[in-house]
Amino acid sequence: MTREELDKHLLSYPDAWLDFPFGEDTSVYKVGDKASGDSKFFAIIQDNAKPLRISVKCDPQLAELLREKYETVVPGYHLNKKHWNTIICTGQVPNDELQDFIRLSYNLVADKA
Repeated sequence: MTREELDKHLLSYPDAWLDFPFGEDTSVYKVGDKASGDSKFFAIIQDNAKPLRISVKCDPQLAELLREKYETVVPGYHLNKKHWNTIICTGQVPNDELQDFIRLSYNLVADKA
């Protein structure tokens, strides 16, 4: 999945929007009301990372299983390691599974936004 395809996918969710609260090198995808600021983030992309890295929220038990299954799924970078995974986009994780991880993250966060 290219960076542009990933961006399009992330912004395709209802009430999803892009923000840069940590600076221009970190794309933060949020769900919730942009105008009021009542929102939560469901994905973070380190824009200057090579290869591309995306962090998503995850069920804690599933997060551990995914880390065991894929060497390119690691504890969330600068995030709660219990609830967040960072996926290093080298192609090891198939695109359909990556999209599933994003959807899970969105659903976990959207329920609380």
